[in-house]
Amino acid sequence: MAEDVRSPDVPQPVLDGRGLRIAVVAARFNSHVTLRLLAGARRVLAEVGVADDDVTVTWVPGAFEGPLAAQAMAADHDAVICLGCVIRGETAHFEHVAGQAAAGIMRVGLDTGKPVVFGVLTTDTLDQALDRSLPDPGAHNVGAEGAAVAVEMVTLLRSVTA
Repeated sequence: MAEDVRSPDVPQPVLDGRGLRIAVVAARFNSHVTLRLLAGARRVLAEVGVADDDVTVTWVPGAFEGPLAAQAMAADHDAVICLGCVIRGETAHFEHVAGQAAAGIMRVGLDTGKPVVFGVLTTDTLDQALDRSLPDPGAHNVGAEGAAVAVEMVTLLRSVTA
């Protein structure tokens, strides 16, 4: 896997989540993975100052159902983080679920004008999913990354529309 190399010429975000209301839509399917993603998201939201009372977690059956819940949650929240895990199997089901989840999440963000973050793992194996949802701070966790993206995008959108 390629290393994330950041140029010193690119400004780094200042993540300040104080006063933000964040929704998390988490898929129950593969919950042994999504629980790890959720823990990472909650950890980062707390680190950047989002109050625990300002984080609403809603559970849906699977990643495919995430966009509809995200659309409902976007009305009363500054951002929505969609978490799920789709692991490739022996049928085309993976492509349909992963593709439609991604398209739906993007559509909700564009339709609502709110940051709606794609934190759905789409992997070939369970081991790959576990490697992308590591529980330790500083380890690779797509839920943690999604939380940082949500806060950064709220700040960005507020600065360009002010």
